[in-house]
Amino acid sequence: MENLAIKRNRLTAAAPDPAFWAGRHVLVTGHTGFKGSWLLVLLDMLGAKVTGLALEPATNPSMFDLIDGASLCAHHVADIGNAAAVEAIITRAAPDIVLHLAAQPLVRASYADPLATFRTNVMGTAHVLEACRKTPSVSTIVSVTTDKCYANDGRLTGYREDAPLGGHDPYSNSKACAELVSACWRDSFLAERGIGLATARAGNVIGGGDWSADRLVPDAIQAFAAGRTLEIRNPDAVRPWQHVLEPLTGYLLLAEALAAEPTLFAQGWNFGPPPADMASVRDVIDLLANHWGTSHPWARQAGDHVHEAAMLTLDSSAAADALGWHPRLSLDRALALTVEWHRTSDKRQITRAQADYLLAPVSA
Repeated sequence: MENLAIKRNRLTAAAPDPAFWAGRHVLVTGHTGFKGSWLLVLLDMLGAKVTGLALEPATNPSMFDLIDGASLCAHHVADIGNAAAVEAIITRAAPDIVLHLAAQPLVRASYADPLATFRTNVMGTAHVLEACRKTPSVSTIVSVTTDKCYANDGRLTGYREDAPLGGHDPYSNSKACAELVSACWRDSFLAERGIGLATARAGNVIGGGDWSADRLVPDAIQAFAAGRTLEIRNPDAVRPWQHVLEPLTGYLLLAEALAAEPTLFAQGWNFGPPPADMASVRDVIDLLANHWGTSHPWARQAGDHVHEAAMLTLDSSAAADALGWHPRLSLDRALALTVEWHRTSDKRQITRAQADYLLAPVSA
């Protein structure tokens, strides 16, 4: 990663360029999900013309419905496991840029149905990339995986982009496979056509609008709102927590860089929080409870649990150096914004207000 020809000023936190995105035809897979819905808002504020391809929202309520996501894009319901449907939608949309977020994103769900997880995360990614290969308009692809794609060896230092891939659980392993699929399509088909394909690996995202099962912050907010004790599986597990807007702006900056230099930036990129925001589950709950204003205790969940890594950290210095991307929101601030979002009645307004800050370049 150190041989990149382009270096950015470390003191400037870059922001997506409205001039680049205005009128740009963009296809987003997974646009009905938590991250996808926030991305729709960012792209709408930047003036992009968006086509969305995803399943129906997986939760009720869902952020997609609360922000009226269907009004922000050409909304298509399809399963990326269906190659013909994916090809038909992408061909018809004729996008310039493809942001691939669709996935089965939950570790515990991957234990319950590993084959469906691999079908979506591995073959689904192959279907999206193959459809892009057949679509002449596509010039830039960002394929989103996860920080869990690395072979976790328990290290205390952050995983860099050249660390070995792996994964103990089906979700993590399937995302490592998606990295290999992306590299294969890039090397075998896309590079020779001048199409830039990069992968993006973010940390544990938090923020308003997430009701996914078996995720810490959604579970905590529901418990606090109901006045009941929160049950925690692994209170000492340490994760790279970050507000959802942080990696999303990184994906957009990466797409801009790929469009300008499709070969130079065609690789994997980490978008994680600073070391100071690495925190244990118990610390996150204490901070969140303080912002919620509750003294409800948490308790360790009884029984045996599936394997989950105890420690996971990312080194995002490459994105800082080459893309000008820097995290802006501390963990405490990210949790405060999450509480603010859930306690504000106008979800469209609060979403745009929170997104607005991340769209302006500032001194880091």
